[in-house]
Amino acid sequence: MDTTRNTVLEAWMAEHGHSSNSLADTVNRALERLTGRPGGLDGSSIRAWKSGRVKWPKSATRKALEDVSGLPAVALGFVPWGRARPTPAPPQQEDPDMKRRTLVGGIAAAAAAAAAPGTASPRRIGMSDVDRLQKRFAELIASDHRHGGQLGIEHRAAALADEALNLQNAGSATQRVRSNLYASAAAFRSSAMWAAIDGRRYDDAKAHMREAQALAEMSGDQAIKFRIWSHAGTMYRHMGRPADAFAANDVARNLHLTRRDPLFASLGLARQGAIHGAAQDPTGTRRAFEQAQDAMLRADPADYRPVWMLAFYDQAELDHLALSAYLALGDYPTAEFHAHRCLSALRPHMARSRAITTTRLAHAQLAQGAPEAATTTAMKVPTDAATQHARVTRMLQEFGAALRATAPGSTTVQTWTEHAATWRMAA
Repeated sequence: MDTTRNTVLEAWMAEHGHSSNSLADTVNRALERLTGRPGGLDGSSIRAWKSGRVKWPKSATRKALEDVSGLPAVALGFVPWGRARPTPAPPQQEDPDMKRRTLVGGIAAAAAAAAAPGTASPRRIGMSDVDRLQKRFAELIASDHRHGGQLGIEHRAAALADEALNLQNAGSATQRVRSNLYASAAAFRSSAMWAAIDGRRYDDAKAHMREAQALAEMSGDQAIKFRIWSHAGTMYRHMGRPADAFAANDVARNLHLTRRDPLFASLGLARQGAIHGAAQDPTGTRRAFEQAQDAMLRADPADYRPVWMLAFYDQAELDHLALSAYLALGDYPTAEFHAHRCLSALRPHMARSRAITTTRLAHAQLAQGAPEAATTTAMKVPTDAATQHARVTRMLQEFGAALRATAPGSTTVQTWTEHAATWRMAA
């Protein structure tokens, strides 16, 4: 059996920084996009390609590899059955430099043929370009957790999405890079969507959602699909449309990703619990949060996850969602329990979540007949959140109205009125 090494594939892998394991993972993801089922390749599969033991991979695997590389299988050194790979010249007759130039030149020529016509020497877009965008995305995520809902954050996220799309047309790139650029653009659009939801600008949120969904489909990235549909569920919950919220969140929860990673399953279940709360279903709420907690405990903290997931979803966020659900149900003692647990676990950068949780805690305390404690809690909300965050502002206005109805003419109401006046002066 002829096992001539596939040196063309080896050269391509070296050029693009792929180990056997990383190429296997990348092709497996491409296979899942093509077939709907995860691929079964591992490092030994790729080593069989490189050694020549496998000269012509199966059709679906070939198509996935071609999608990843942007090159036909024959340009990567594979040989269809019935054809022989040319026998290399004896070692003493080979010119190593000429062989290297031939291999690299052939790959470059194939890549150039895929580039836009009329471009003499197109720029090569690589993963380093994607990484630079992702670093700016991480900064944007941090800003969102500090301030939330701001129009400026929405616009910055949308501009990053446009920048990622402009890179698609700026030069040649492998399918792996292009998929990552589409996934990045989708992630940026979904952050613009979330900022609009947080700021109660629902028409803008829906426009961002539609574009994000299209980009996510082009990327084939399950994590970003999950994020967008999960955000859609939250948007419809805030809009008072629980049936639409369940439908959107179910799309996220039914993705294969939630079966691979319990943390994604946990987030989907926790948001499902919040929707059950808004729909006045105490049994569904309790069951969803029990399952969400169980899934979180099964999740391996060491597993790779995207930056947006690592930045916010933890025990504190699960309790934050439970607080929202039990408050909507009118189960105020349970809501207060989750509020205290959330506040004790919140990471320092989660300023927006702290303001929302504090405001909801004040509502839960007031509903239990403790206006003084509730007012003391509400007064802990920082001025910038009270005046600049649409959701917090509205909830504090509702708190003031409920306080006046609960304890009309009391000194507690007077204290609150004077404190709220300082916020209005600062606005």
